[in-house]
Amino acid sequence: MSSPLRDHEGVTSPDSYYQRTDDHRYKPTVHASGAWDPEELHFSPLGGLVVHAVDRHLADRRGGDGMLLSRISFDILGRLSMDECEIRVETVRPGRTIELVEATVLIADRAVVRARAWLLAALDTGAVAGGAQDPLPAPESVLPWAMSDLWPGGYIASLDVRPLSPPRPGRTTAWISTELTLVAGETSSPLASYVGLVDTANGIAVRESPTDWMYPNVDLTLHLHRRPEGRWTGLDTTVVFGASGQGVTSTVLHDVTGPVGFAQQILTVRPQPPASA
Repeated sequence: MSSPLRDHEGVTSPDSYYQRTDDHRYKPTVHASGAWDPEELHFSPLGGLVVHAVDRHLADRRGGDGMLLSRISFDILGRLSMDECEIRVETVRPGRTIELVEATVLIADRAVVRARAWLLAALDTGAVAGGAQDPLPAPESVLPWAMSDLWPGGYIASLDVRPLSPPRPGRTTAWISTELTLVAGETSSPLASYVGLVDTANGIAVRESPTDWMYPNVDLTLHLHRRPEGRWTGLDTTVVFGASGQGVTSTVLHDVTGPVGFAQQILTVRPQPPASA
């Protein structure tokens, strides 16, 4: 469970990752601060915020007509400073059964994230559904892990993390949840809240100490075969480092009912610079 945090002026932060400042702009709270640098945003709640903005765009334009967000990819284009952001959303490929939506996150009028979301028509395919892995044990049966002992930042401090077994280098399965909302005073969809926790995957199965090595992801892509439900995000995660500065974090995504899809992150792996004398 998270404890109240205060910003640099000593003001208690609201129980959310962002506050809306106008129709398309959002100000981060201290709970959104990152793990590699607390002066930067953690991408996880920002990814959820993008889905929140996409949901609003679709509701305004279509009225929510049964299309399902089935894939979303995020490209991180630059430094995510702890500043107000603007999110612009447009439909680039309209359709009745297949649709493509693009969102751009701007900080100080500079694009820092581009996201593309494919929406597919909702149909009853229960008669042929199958092929997924078994569900994970329930999160209530698992003890919490103090992930903030390994990683700094307001985002990590806000989480309830419950690994199914002690985390191993490059391999961990864990449940993630939070009591915070994405946007103060607003209700987010279960999907937006779910996506707002997925980027945690790259921090739960560390191969090397983050004080010795850096391995931030420059993207995140989710493929979903059903819509997640509930307040828990299950991450069955494997991290691989290559021999030439690249790595991949691969995750089977779960909710409390069972698997919902997959996530992939490409990593840039490099040694931490030596501390200055």
